[in-house]
Amino acid sequence: MPGSGEVRTMKKMYVMIGNYGSGKTELALNFAVKAAEAGRRTELLDLDMVNTYFRLTEPGRMTRMKEIRLVSPNFANSGIETLSLPAEVASAFAMDWDTVVFDVGGDAVGSTALGRYHEDFLALEPGELEVLNVINTRRPLAGTVERIIRLQEEMQIHSRLKITGMVNNTNLAGMTGPEELRHGYEMIRQVSEITGVPVLYTSGKKDMLDAFLAEGHDPRYIGTPVAIDTYMARDWDSWVESI
Repeated sequence: MPGSGEVRTMKKMYVMIGNYGSGKTELALNFAVKAAEAGRRTELLDLDMVNTYFRLTEPGRMTRMKEIRLVSPNFANSGIETLSLPAEVASAFAMDWDTVVFDVGGDAVGSTALGRYHEDFLALEPGELEVLNVINTRRPLAGTVERIIRLQEEMQIHSRLKITGMVNNTNLAGMTGPEELRHGYEMIRQVSEITGVPVLYTSGKKDMLDAFLAEGHDPRYIGTPVAIDTYMARDWDSWVESI
C-alpha cells in the first residue's frame, strides 16, 4: 500500500471497486493521502458514475492541501445523474505519477466506466496494478458469500479487469466494533477459498483494527492491515432534505 515500502520510482495504480456502502471512496482517499504524505506524486480519479452523492469531490479542499491531483466527472456537484468522464482521466496513464488511485462505481454498471481504458491497463508493467474489491459484509448486497462472488464476477466482466485482491472493510460507520471486521473476515475467507482471489488488505479505524488483529486470526485472510482516517462527511439529513 502507499507509504509502506513501495519503491519511489515504481508506478502503482490502485482501482477501488465495490458494492454500495462498501467504503471504497473513503479507502481511496486514505490510499491517496498516505501516498502523498510519503512524498509520492499522486493522482486520485473519481469514476463513480453511479453514486452521485458520496463522491470524491466533497473533500476536494483536503486533497488540494495534500497536493493530490483530483480528477472528477463533469457536473459532479450539479445533481445531474448522468455524468460524463473528463478527458483528464487519460492523464493517469500519460503522465509520470508515482501513485494513481481510482474510485469506481459501486456495481457492475459503475465498473463499466473502466472498460474504455482496457488497453491502457493492459499496457502496465507486472506489479503496477492492483484491482481491489472493497467489501463491507454488513451491507445487503454483500451479505452472503454467494452475493459477493456473483457481484465480483459481474464487476470483472463489465470492467474487463481481473480483480487481484479483496479488502475487508466491514463496518457500521460510527457503531463499528471489532466484531464487524470479524464478521467480514469469516465471510471473505470463504470467498477467497472458493474463488482463489486473495485477501490483500483489512482496513478500519486504528483502535478497532488493533483489537481485531489481537484476536490472532489467520494472516492469509487479513493481508496488510490499513488504519484509516475519516475524511468523508456523510450528512444524511441534508441530503434527504435536498431531494
